[in-house]
Amino acid sequence: MHVVGQVIEGLLWFFIALLWVRFVVDWVQVFARSWSPTGPLLVILEVVYSLTDPPIKALRRVIPPLRLGSVALDLSFLIVMISAYVLLRINREIFFT
Repeated sequence: MHVVGQVIEGLLWFFIALLWVRFVVDWVQVFARSWSPTGPLLVILEVVYSLTDPPIKALRRVIPPLRLGSVALDLSFLIVMISAYVLLRINREIFFT
């Protein structure tokens, strides 16, 4: 069972890393609107978005963006990130204690 826990932990860390890459790229696009990825970076980011979009979009359907006047705060990314860390902690409690 220890090997199963290690595999799950590795997959969760990989997913968390992809979420952080997505976070950085989203903010780069906010501050540099004319920037768009090209070449190998475009392929890498396509993989990142393909793997992180399904849980985020599913959560957006359940929890719509929070309207704060003229600003909409999307909580789905934050909830997915926190959930991944919680699952990582639960995995450690189950398999490594």
